[in-house]
Amino acid sequence: MEELAIALTFGVLQGSVYSLVALGIVLVYRVSGVFNFAQAEFGTTGLFGAYIAVVLWEWPFYLGLLFGLVVAIVMGLLTERLVIHPLRNQSKVTLLVGTAGVALTVIGIQFWQFNDPLIRQLPKISDAVYVTPFGAPIMAQQLITLAVLIVAAAALAVFLKSPAGLAMQAAQQEPVACELVGVSVRRVSMMTWGIAALLGGLAGVLSGAYTIFTAGFLTFGVGKALLPGFIAAVLAGMKSMPGAVAGGLVVGIVEQFGGLKMFGDVPGASALLLLVFLVVVLLLRPQGLLVRKATA
Repeated sequence: MEELAIALTFGVLQGSVYSLVALGIVLVYRVSGVFNFAQAEFGTTGLFGAYIAVVLWEWPFYLGLLFGLVVAIVMGLLTERLVIHPLRNQSKVTLLVGTAGVALTVIGIQFWQFNDPLIRQLPKISDAVYVTPFGAPIMAQQLITLAVLIVAAAALAVFLKSPAGLAMQAAQQEPVACELVGVSVRRVSMMTWGIAALLGGLAGVLSGAYTIFTAGFLTFGVGKALLPGFIAAVLAGMKSMPGAVAGGLVVGIVEQFGGLKMFGDVPGASALLLLVFLVVVLLLRPQGLLVRKATA
């Protein structure tokens, strides 16, 4: 039981990063119908921005974190203006490839600018470590990440019910009608990508203190969260914000369960268990974990 409790705890904590990434993926898809493969790189770029400000430029810590988030938002806005907007009338596949191209380009730039043997790690917000009753050491930084997820998800839920949030969702369904009533679809698109980039930036600057990071940290590096984030978004039916949060936490838990002793030293047990879980969910609830099945 203790092993299960530890796996559950670490799964929830790791899943909070996945949930932040999944929230951005679901938001962009829900509003613009685009599968955003650059979401994780918003986080990595924000992390590098925070690292440059805090470590290299020696800015005050929280100001450096804010700078990293601004860098992530700027990348999101540039992606929308330079890639998504020019390709807005193209197929969804073209837009998907466009976002993947953004991610690969940014990763290439990161390798070009930071291709050295230096060990990079962002300072933690707190160095405190807590031990649970069943012996699991939990960093305060992980608890902060979970708290940020809860606040971000709640704020996003409130925002989507506000006039601006409703206009954002309506712009995707009826863009012409929105323009006729004075809602700028262009500004809505910019706002959507900016918020998604902020969510990715939060995932980056918070998880960058757990371990050392390199180029492509959240895409395929040590902190890889793009694939788990997409799986979480799929579990959410690509529509539900609460589903994205739940999906990220579930993905984190399933990954941790793959490392239990019952699986022995089976290579890739976590990935295999996650794949089986995803297939089962898609077969039983193809609409998503927290999405109601449409009725005729």
